[in-house]
Amino acid sequence: MKRIYPVLAIVLILSFVLAGCGAKATPTAAPAPTAAPVAAEQPTAVPEPTAVPATAVPEVKAVKITVWHQWDGKYLDAITAAFKEYEAAHPGVTIDLSKPEDVSSALKVAIPAGEGPDIIGWANDQIGTQALQGNIIALNDLGVDEAFMNSTYEPAAVKGVIWQGKIWALPESQEGIALVYNKAVLTDKYMPTDLTDLLAKATAFKADNADKVLVCNQGFGGSDAYHVAPIYFGSGMPTYVDDAGKVYMNTPEGIKGAQWLADFSKVSLKENSYDICKAALLEGKAAAWWTGPWAIADLEAAKLDYGILTIGKPFVGIKTLMLSKNAVDRGTAETALDIIKFFTGPDVSKKLALANKTIPANTAALTDAEVQKLNTIAGFGAALNVGVPMANTPYANAQWGPVGDASVAVWTGAQTPTDAMVAAQAAIEKSVKEMN
Repeated sequence: MKRIYPVLAIVLILSFVLAGCGAKATPTAAPAPTAAPVAAEQPTAVPEPTAVPATAVPEVKAVKITVWHQWDGKYLDAITAAFKEYEAAHPGVTIDLSKPEDVSSALKVAIPAGEGPDIIGWANDQIGTQALQGNIIALNDLGVDEAFMNSTYEPAAVKGVIWQGKIWALPESQEGIALVYNKAVLTDKYMPTDLTDLLAKATAFKADNADKVLVCNQGFGGSDAYHVAPIYFGSGMPTYVDDAGKVYMNTPEGIKGAQWLADFSKVSLKENSYDICKAALLEGKAAAWWTGPWAIADLEAAKLDYGILTIGKPFVGIKTLMLSKNAVDRGTAETALDIIKFFTGPDVSKKLALANKTIPANTAALTDAEVQKLNTIAGFGAALNVGVPMANTPYANAQWGPVGDASVAVWTGAQTPTDAMVAAQAAIEKSVKEMN
């Protein structure tokens, strides 16, 4: 039994040693759980994505937009400045302005060859012809709709760029005629309110002033469908011929307008021309002159105190910007359209109106308080607001001669208003048929 005690002693000693070693091993294993959070926080050491700021500054793609236009003289200075403003705000975009001598002929060669303009600055009366030739594209597919047009531009300007139900351009400015009167001659007693009243006042004025007339118009007695348009359209005729080829001469409204001309011939000058009318207005022999903004410089040079009155519905010529087929083919259509919207927008339109005295097609620019202080723009703008757009259909070429000839026949008494309108109707319809 004495030998057992040493053995037990050894076992007990080993047990205490092992127990002591186990107690010290526990703290060394405990840090294992803390290793998991450290691994989870590793993304804080992943600032590698911060090396991606390169995508925040995309490379600017160089785009050149070519514009063929009709502008010249001092007008072009303000227009060029506007395009430079766009370039400054859009790095990489370059706008090249060119004025071909014969745009129509140049387009026939350039467009099929993929050369020439991205944007065409031209009058709205070219829209139908250019669309048929495939030189320009409708803007509807690029997001331009009539809601945008009607909320942005003047009524005649909007109608003037729509052909066969599609929008083919954005309008830049507009032009047409109104009654410009000598304030010293046209007193309140003879101030007309509409066409019917104008005839009555002209008759009374002539009776009171045998050597004077109330109104001079170079279209009176001449083959001039443009200057007599306010009478026909003011009598209810929608246009001479529409884009479907329908003619409106031999209608109650057309005959009414012709009768007005026949009656007015009795209280008018025997001869009417641009120079005769200008001299008559300046000399006080005519109280008013049916003319356009182009005549104002001479009147102001003569220091005439004048006013502008809306009577009837004038033809409205519209300067526009069209998008060429080239722009689509080259992939520049989006940029080109953005430039067109910028140029026809309120800010640029206002600047051009103040600098060039042009009448904006943009309604916000036209009605701007600063622009309205310019009597010429305010006066003609009001007249054009109720006007009829210059026809943009190829059929328009058929209207000028017949309307002019019929108006002369009525004025001189060679034909009755009805006979003259019947003849004009037949002549225009014949031409339209031949075009088809």
